[in-house]
Amino acid sequence: MRTIDLRGRELTRAELLRLVPRAALDAGAAVARVRPLVEDVAARGEAALRAQAEEFDGVSGHALRVPAEAIAASLAACPPEVEAALGELVARLRRGSAAQVPAERVTRLADGAEIRQRWQPVSRVGLYAPGGKAAYPSSVIMNAVAAQTAGVPSLALASPAQADHGGLPHPAVLWAAALVGLEEVYAIGGAGAIAAFAHGVPGIGLEPVDVVTGPGNVFVAAAKRVVSGTVGIDAEAGTTEILVIADASADPGFVAADLISQAEHDEAAASVLVTDSADFAARVREAVEAGAAGTRHAERVATALAGPQSAVILVDDLATAARVSNAYGPEHLEIQTADDDSVLALVENAGAIFVGGYTPVSLGDYLAGSNHVLPTGGTARFASGLGAHTFLRPQQIVSYDRGALAEVEDRLLALADAEGLPAHGEAVSARFAEGRA
Repeated sequence: MRTIDLRGRELTRAELLRLVPRAALDAGAAVARVRPLVEDVAARGEAALRAQAEEFDGVSGHALRVPAEAIAASLAACPPEVEAALGELVARLRRGSAAQVPAERVTRLADGAEIRQRWQPVSRVGLYAPGGKAAYPSSVIMNAVAAQTAGVPSLALASPAQADHGGLPHPAVLWAAALVGLEEVYAIGGAGAIAAFAHGVPGIGLEPVDVVTGPGNVFVAAAKRVVSGTVGIDAEAGTTEILVIADASADPGFVAADLISQAEHDEAAASVLVTDSADFAARVREAVEAGAAGTRHAERVATALAGPQSAVILVDDLATAARVSNAYGPEHLEIQTADDDSVLALVENAGAIFVGGYTPVSLGDYLAGSNHVLPTGGTARFASGLGAHTFLRPQQIVSYDRGALAEVEDRLLALADAEGLPAHGEAVSARFAEGRA
């Protein structure tokens, strides 16, 4: 991991934004590659999906819609300990997600004048589960449970067809679908799946959705950008990232293990340590070298840690560490210091925050009860992670009776006149014209 030494420097916010490490990704090039794929699915539907499955997944002749009996039967092959763990994930996540659904509120402005604030779920959601370097049943559950908790009545899931599994999605994806009660599942991957959700595919009974969510590679993210506006999207998710703020009181082995855990995801994954102790940074480096060499995905981890997106950042104090983190806007932020609460009070931007040495990011990935679908690439500076709120739209329901409207008529007429929109005022006055009760 390279070192970025910011000690002794007074940096502006703009300078920090330029200095924080980032993966080198060309989103524009990815959009150019996937746009024709999206347009082909919109134009040719099933034929385009089958051509893409053969080209990218090496699968042909499979059922694009997974039979319901295959979903239910998949659980027979799920190891009991895994099924129990996934069940615990579902239970904890349902509890955590329920807290994200706001209660309806009524504001009474005067007698007979009220505004009711309700949170209405979208009608239909398309959930995507990737099928690349690993299967992610946990991500299926994170997306599905959040939508179900919001009250979304119609959910569809898509995941790439697997040549090794007879053209079905990965078995672990089907386990998750079965556990959360998803019956509409498609063996469709990549940009084609995102396009199918956005435009629908009548030939296989796939109706268009209102919102598309779920993780994926850069091409899935690019496809989301292409269809955004036709449908809502959760985010253009990039590769995973962790930033750890730690001081000399932290356990270097804990920090090293957490940096390695995120590097395990992908060669472009980002692992960043920000510390005010050069000695602690050196001890973490030693622990990272020892731990990374012995992990199963050692080569992948080594590539990620050596990449431009990963670094050890040295700062003068923890207040500066928080400023660096706020500029970075990490997907996952860990705080491991002698006074975690004081550092937390300085943090503004993060997808999810893990406080203390016994709250690793991997807990949030699985069993914390929080959602692990989070903003990446610095977008935590303005975006939030996925949750029940992702699928809810605030709607204001306005109700005035005759007396309440009469009370504001004069002021409304004044505003309409000032804006040069007299018919706006006349729409009110018409209700009080002679002969109107």
